Parts: sequence; structure tokens; C-alpha cells
Amino acid sequence: MAERESERFPAFFRGLKPIADIFVPLIAWTYFTIGFVIFFASFRIVSALFHRDRKYTFQRLNHHFFRWFFRLLGVITPGLSYRIPEEVRAIRGSVIVSNHLSYLDPILLISLYPLQKTIVKRTFFRVPILGWVLRRSGYLPSATEGKLDLLMIRQMENLPEYLASGGNLFVFPEGTRSRNGRIGQFNKGAFKIARRCDAPIQVLRIRNTERLFPPGGFRFRTCVANTISVERVGNIELSDETASGKASTSELMDQVRGMLEG
Repeated sequence: MAERESERFPAFFRGLKPIADIFVPLIAWTYFTIGFVIFFASFRIVSALFHRDRKYTFQRLNHHFFRWFFRLLGVITPGLSYRIPEEVRAIRGSVIVSNHLSYLDPILLISLYPLQKTIVKRTFFRVPILGWVLRRSGYLPSATEGKLDLLMIRQMENLPEYLASGGNLFVFPEGTRSRNGRIGQFNKGAFKIARRCDAPIQVLRIRNTERLFPPGGFRFRTCVANTISVERVGNIELSDETASGKASTSELMDQVRGMLEG
């Protein structure tokens, strides 16, 4: 499929591929590193000092930073387009579960939602600057120990109120990227959180992020017709489910798997 789409892409742009393969990642990573460390760091420092509700301010800053990042990719990457319907962008107050194809997936979802939390590998909380941003943004560590254990408890205690106020928690229940596009084994964490918070589960399917940024490298794939899409393939009103005792956590996992594989 990739090669057939490549053949349909205009020959003129295919001829630019060697140049695009160099400059697209150069421009993108320059924005990502310099913008994150220098430009956005200044906004985050100001918000940390003067804004009372730092968590919401940091989440909005993350949202705008990554929204501009994907807009930049759309401009500089020949062949790239996006298809994200308004019903996906309008999701609020939900636990969002999605398939996972690329490292781009989490920052893509951050770019869609002004108020968002997610579960992040605990090792990233130890990275200078990044760990500080993750804590100030109210993100949750994937595994806990020591201070991270206290952080997880504090975030979980505030999560029902956060979701009720319109924030989203998004989780990739597979826990890691799929290398073949198939849905892997689910972890129960996201579903237990949704039940505890009595929040609706929104199920999203992401397509083609792995074609833009394949696993195993730091290069973007350019000059290939590629549409990154995010679609809502189902939702579960968990308040109704739990009230009537209709579905166990395992049954919820099976429902979501069916939606993603359908």
C-alpha cells in the first residue's frame, strides 16, 4: 500500500525526497527542542510564578505547543494531511482510550485537547526540565515508587473533579506501540480509572502516524501521500454500566477491543 501511494504521488515532489528527508526532521526537531527549552520554558516559568491554577495553564501551553508542531509538519512535509473530525476534537470530561502506533500518538492527542492528562513512563519524570513540566502539568507516572507514589495518589484523588470540569485523561491500554498495526494485550489501568471516576470511555482509532514517523528512528517519512486520521469508533457511558452492574472490567476491555478491531 505504501509503495502504491508513493507511485501516485506527483513525480516532482518525489524528486524532492532526498532534500525533504533532511530538512523536514531538521526543522521539526529544531522547533521541538529549541521551542520547548527556550521559548515555551519562559511561558511556563511565568505561569509557575504568577498563575494560581498552574496545572491547567501548563496543559494549555502543552496543547498549543504541540498543535503548532503538527501544523508545522503539515506545512513542511510533502504529502502529509490530517483528517480529524470535530466530534473528536469536541470530546470533554472523558477517559479516552486509543490504539498506539507511533511516538507521535500522545503528542497528537495533547494537540487536540486544551485540558488533558495522560500516563507517562516514570523514567521521563527524572529527565531535567521535562520531568518538571510533567509534574506541573498533572500527568500521572506509569509506575510508582517513593515520591512518584505520592504524586500518583494526589493525582488520582483529584481526577474525578478534573474530569467533571471538562478535562480528559487519555491512555493507550496496550502500553506500547504496535509494530504490526494489530491491537495488543490491554492493561486494566485505564478501565479501572474510568470505573472509579464514573466517567465515559471514548474510543479513538489513530491511523498512519507510524507512516510519518516509523518506529526505530528519528526521521520523518516524506513525499508519500499520507493522511493521519483520528476517528471516534465508539463510546461507553460507564455511569449507566456501573449503575446496573452490566459490565466487569474484563468485559469493558473486550468491548473496547471489539470497537478498535472492527
